[in-house]
Formats: sequence, structure tokens, C-alpha cells
Amino acid sequence: MDRAATLEHLARLCRSGRDTSAAQTIERSGWPCLDAILPGGGWPVGAIVELMPMATGIGELRFVLPTLAQLSRTERYVGLVSPPYIPFAPALVQHGIALERFAVIDARASEDALWAFEQTLRCRSFGAVLAWCSTAKDREVRRLQLAAESGGSIGFLYRSPSAALEPSPAAIRLRLQASEQGLLVDVLKCRGARSGMSLVINNETSPQPSSATGMRMPGGTIPASDYPLSPAP
Repeated sequence: MDRAATLEHLARLCRSGRDTSAAQTIERSGWPCLDAILPGGGWPVGAIVELMPMATGIGELRFVLPTLAQLSRTERYVGLVSPPYIPFAPALVQHGIALERFAVIDARASEDALWAFEQTLRCRSFGAVLAWCSTAKDREVRRLQLAAESGGSIGFLYRSPSAALEPSPAAIRLRLQASEQGLLVDVLKCRGARSGMSLVINNETSPQPSSATGMRMPGGTIPASDYPLSPAP
């Protein structure tokens, strides 16, 4: 990854982005059952959210797509840093993503991924940034938290399940795993709300604020296991 080129590209995006100084402090998750337990009724803006999927391809990306679609339609960018798969454009469009507001940063080394994640979070043109950084430590997550606060964005940090054994300054920590009912979400930490809660997101029932619900997407039902990315060659 060329850091100078990445900074130049981010600078252009920041100059062309809209003023977000008056942006809302909450973004709906798109899952009413989850919003019902999140403080304020959605993802906190200016914060890091840790997502710990027990396996790849269980719906861990689709889980945040409603939020990403909302942000892309408000002319803010969505960034992906070091995704394990190549984005599959038709599926993203199906989920409501505005592709012209979608940016992917390929950072091979973990330190480069963390650096790119931090710089992108600081850019106010980005509403959310997703990163796959398995080696993030407490001190690094604190830096990411400050970057998210500075940029007024949401940082979704994908980590391994073993990270749950380590302390973290992240505002929200969720463990994701597949179940017969759908995607099981365990709330390990949620600043301002009670931890230890669980809920299931599936595609068979309309979402309700309970612990076993699902969601019907506009235009039809999309399985929770769908992963709108293609394996890298």
C-alpha cells in the first residue's frame, strides 16, 4: 500500500465531502431488535464497534449493510480496509449501496491496515469505515476511537473471537455466530446499556424488539448468510 497515495486520495474525498459538523449522533442499524437495545436506538457516531464473527461468511457484513446503505445515500463515503474478499458490486447495489460512495483500501500488512483505518476515520467525508485488523491492541483501539470522534464516523472493527478475552475501549463489542434461527448476536459490551443480552436476526419474520427476530429487506427477503463479496483470487 502506498501511504502517500492513500493520503492524497483521502484528502480529495475530504475536500469534496459535505459538512458533517451537525451530523446526527446516532445511525440506525436497520434491525429494530438491535436498535431497541442500543443506547439512543442505533449505532453511536464517533465510536468504535467491534464485531467478532465465529466464522467467515455467516452474514457478518450483511449485518451492517442497512447502515452503510443509509450513509451512502446521504452522500457520505463508506470505506473498507483490508476486506478478506473482493466486493461484489451487484450484491451491494441490491442492498442499497451507492457504489460511487464506496471505497476499498487494500492494505496487506496489519500495521498498514491500522494506519489506513485511522486516517480514513479522521476524514469527515466518511460516515463509516470497516476494517479487518486481527492484531489490534488496546492502545491502537484507543487511537481509532479518537480518530472516529474527530471524523464523526462509525468504525466497525472485525476481530477474531479470541479478542473477547482481552479488554477493549470500544463502545460496543458484539460476538456473531450462525444458528438454526439466523445470526446470533451476543452483546459482550455496550456502553450506556446492559451487556450480556442476545438476539437473533433472521429472514423469516418481521423484526420486533425481542430476542429472536428477523428482518425483511425492501424488495424481498435476503438470507442472513449472504456475503456480498467474492473470494480474492
